[in-house]
Amino acid sequence: MDHTVLHRRLAADLSTAMIYALLRLRVEVFVVEQACPYQELDGHDLDRTTRHYWLAPPGAMEDPRATLRLLEPVDGQFRIGRVCAATLARRRREVRRLLEAALAEVGDAPCVLDAQRHCVELYGAYGFVADGAEFTEDGIPHVPMRRDASARIRCS
Repeated sequence: MDHTVLHRRLAADLSTAMIYALLRLRVEVFVVEQACPYQELDGHDLDRTTRHYWLAPPGAMEDPRATLRLLEPVDGQFRIGRVCAATLARRRREVRRLLEAALAEVGDAPCVLDAQRHCVELYGAYGFVADGAEFTEDGIPHVPMRRDASARIRCS
């Protein structure tokens, strides 16, 4: 079984090669695999307080298999986004490890995200609830979700 190591870095601490590897994985999943051309580079990846999480094989930190980013509260709540995993990591449910790490850092603060419709149940297991009407972004149905400080994880 291929084990992966969890990594976390602030944007300012990422090497050029590492940010490139994270962006490459996101483009591979969101743009190529999901056939969804959109503006992946939104200006938040290099914000001073943006936290990047990823899983990679031991000794191969710059070969991410799954990633997410956590944006610092601007309006009092954290925002999880750009959650993606390569096919093998999806089968191993490794996104759950990333969510658990990010939510441990969020702690009691509120947190929001926009879930692709097929991922609503996954996020619900971590205390997120729908927080608005479903919307379509770049041809993919999404549901805005929110996790309040009082939320409890139902499963891990």
